[in-house]
Amino acid sequence: MLLAMASETEKAHALLQTFSTASVISSLGLGIFCFIADRLLQFSFIQQHDWLRALSDNAVHGIVGIWSWVIVIGLRKKSDFSEVILAGFLSSVIDVDHFFLARSLSLQAALTLPQRPLLHCSTVIPVVAVTLKFIMHLFRLKDSWCFLPWMLCISWTSHHVRDGIRHGLWICPFGKTAPLPYWFYVAITASLPHLCSFAMYLTGTGELMSIKHGIRIDV
Repeated sequence: MLLAMASETEKAHALLQTFSTASVISSLGLGIFCFIADRLLQFSFIQQHDWLRALSDNAVHGIVGIWSWVIVIGLRKKSDFSEVILAGFLSSVIDVDHFFLARSLSLQAALTLPQRPLLHCSTVIPVVAVTLKFIMHLFRLKDSWCFLPWMLCISWTSHHVRDGIRHGLWICPFGKTAPLPYWFYVAITASLPHLCSFAMYLTGTGELMSIKHGIRIDV
């Protein structure tokens, strides 16, 4: 009975931390950034140059990934910067699969594929995350790298949702959805760090992260 009450208290505490004032303000800032960045990308100067458009779009993916992970862990010491940079890299790098599928470094070939590349299938996200957790458990890396499956989930999901406003979500083997409403994309992107953080606490990862960062993660 006492253990059950303690468990419920822990969950309630995690929920309160997930919606702290600082993290909510940061999430609102993330939503505003998404709106402004997407408007800037519509400038004719950017749209008229394929490489500039592609690089700018990919940079926004990276910044969203960085910002999202900052909300999760904060920036309290120098070593945190390497984590948020990794989050941005993961959020951006999956666009490389366009070139792999095209079997060419030609941007035009990468942008005119007959089908979407593998890493843009949303079903891949949980599969890769679970595989990562298994590998970390197998090699006893689950404490030092416990954040990695969660970082991958938040980075890749934010990328997929942002792409979803144009192409919908590709959910193998069920097909793809209609293009996502813009408000839905912004809402999901701003909420994702909180959902991720809460899930981390419920699964015990939040406690390991608190020890790793030297302070309880207040998100």
